[in-house]
Amino acid sequence: MNGHRKILIIEDEQDIARIIRDYINKNGYEATIASNGKDAFQLIEILNPEFIILDIMLPDIDGIELCRQIREKNNVPILILSARGSDTDKVLGLGFGADDYMTKPFSLTELLARIKSNLRRVESMISTSPKQSENEDILHLGTIIIDKKGYKVTKEGKEVSLSAKELELLFFLSKHRNQVFSKTQLLDAVWGYSTYGDESTITVYIRRIREKLEVDPSNPMYIKTVWGIGYKFSFDE
Repeated sequence: MNGHRKILIIEDEQDIARIIRDYINKNGYEATIASNGKDAFQLIEILNPEFIILDIMLPDIDGIELCRQIREKNNVPILILSARGSDTDKVLGLGFGADDYMTKPFSLTELLARIKSNLRRVESMISTSPKQSENEDILHLGTIIIDKKGYKVTKEGKEVSLSAKELELLFFLSKHRNQVFSKTQLLDAVWGYSTYGDESTITVYIRRIREKLEVDPSNPMYIKTVWGIGYKFSFDE
């Protein structure tokens, strides 16, 4: 059982918020609704939720800005809900630290699958034993050090600011050095599902990691595009 994991729904459309809350609660979680950004901040402090569902359109603050502010203080998985289906909104949402997004209308079973998948990933990271973590969760690649457990990446001694999902994607690729992965395989490995995933998510994340890590993002040294297949992390000792 989920041990009543706390989930915060930030959604100003009361009917939708209630439908989501009731469905999630029926499946063994403890969901709370915030109908604006101000309430959301207070509830995050009080409840310390383990998952946040965040609508992009809120009455008092832009959902993307709220996502960015939450992410500054908290690593909780955030799923963005957007009524607008345009890719620009999705890309913007991901750029501000969201872990996932869905567009309205959506299926409640799919939403539940996303919640479970994100929580499972967080759990698997926490449950790694210290001994295993020392060997397997810190990668040294020349001047780059990737510490998955500590959620930290440094290059030449300076910390590189990556979102949780950017770090997980980088860690996965670099752990399987020189192995080529398709976008679907990466969605499955890092997000825990490929059925509902949008492959453009991977394109956005790869671009953002390159912008932060590569000297020349248009001519990457580390994350290489293998045309027609996907991506690989290559690094010469």
